[in-house]
Amino acid sequence: MTAAATTTTSTGLSPKRLYRILAIAEAITWTLLIAAMIAKYGFEIEWPMPIAGSLHGFVFLSYGAMQLVVGHNQRWRAGTVLLGIVTAVIPYATIPWERRIERRGLLEGAWRTEPSDDPRDRRWIDRLFRWGINHALLLTIAVLAVVAIVFVVLLNAGPPTAWFD
Repeated sequence: MTAAATTTTSTGLSPKRLYRILAIAEAITWTLLIAAMIAKYGFEIEWPMPIAGSLHGFVFLSYGAMQLVVGHNQRWRAGTVLLGIVTAVIPYATIPWERRIERRGLLEGAWRTEPSDDPRDRRWIDRLFRWGINHALLLTIAVLAVVAIVFVVLLNAGPPTAWFD
């Protein structure tokens, strides 16, 4: 890998830092969702549920999108990316998962902004990925737009428990 391929974007938001932020955010929104469920089903206080549910849903989708971006940057296998996404379904599992992959060194390194000697860097998807990383604001807007669209579609679909009724 060339020296240029290991530089971090000017934001200072490395893959490791982004991963940690969203893993913690996912756990926090689980707490909010569980508290809202206790309020709703234990005390018949309904107003926190749509707020906590929506916030958790958006962070859940953002965490999944981050898995794809960081996983591609770090060249993780598909199974590792998928398992990372699954951890968001289990309350608080994102924290031990993040710690595990950090201990295994899977979050080491910076954003891949330049091609390296790795033959995979010649693929169109990697060129597109590097373009996105080098235009971080545009990539962020695009990813958040996709997350927002999926979020709206899922909101219109109703709660997951009603999808197969």
